[in-house]
Amino acid sequence: MRAAWSLPLLLALAACNQGAPEPEAEQTEIPDEIERAEAPPVEAADEIEGATPREERVATLGLLNKRNNLTQDIEIAPGESKRVDNVIVRLATCERTPPWERPAETGAFAQVFVNERGPDGGERAWRKVFTGWLFKNSPSLNVVEHPVYDVWVKDCAMSFPGETPDS
Repeated sequence: MRAAWSLPLLLALAACNQGAPEPEAEQTEIPDEIERAEAPPVEAADEIEGATPREERVATLGLLNKRNNLTQDIEIAPGESKRVDNVIVRLATCERTPPWERPAETGAFAQVFVNERGPDGGERAWRKVFTGWLFKNSPSLNVVEHPVYDVWVKDCAMSFPGETPDS
C-alpha cells in the first residue's frame, strides 16, 4: 500500500526544480577587494599572426552548484569577472590549439572566489579557492577543489588564419 502514494510523491519532488529559472551570471556587484586585486600574470605564448587577439576571445565556462545540482554557462572575456550567487569567476585568458595541431586542447586561466564563513563559523568573507589553468579535454589535470562549486572549461571562442567554421 505504501508504494501507491510514494510514486506520486517522488515524481512531485523530482519536478520541484523544473521550470525554475537559472540564476544569471552578473557583471555587477563584484566586491571591491576582488575587483582591485591584481589579475594573475599569464605567460604569453607566441601569438600566431592572424589569430584572434587575446583580449577579443570569449571563454565559455560551466559552473555547477553541487547543493542544488544547478549548472549554467558563463560567457566571459579575458580581464572580466562574473558573479553568480556566492561565486565569482575571473578570467585571465583562454586558448585553444590551432586546428593543424594534435592533440586538440582548449584551456582557460581562471580564478574562483567563494563567499563563505570562516572555519570558526564567523563572518562571511571572499576566499580564493582556485587559480590556474583548466583544460576541457583533460579536466583532471587541474581541478577546482571545493565542496559546493565546480568550474570547468567548455570553449574558447577564437579563430586562426585559414580556419573554416567546420574546423
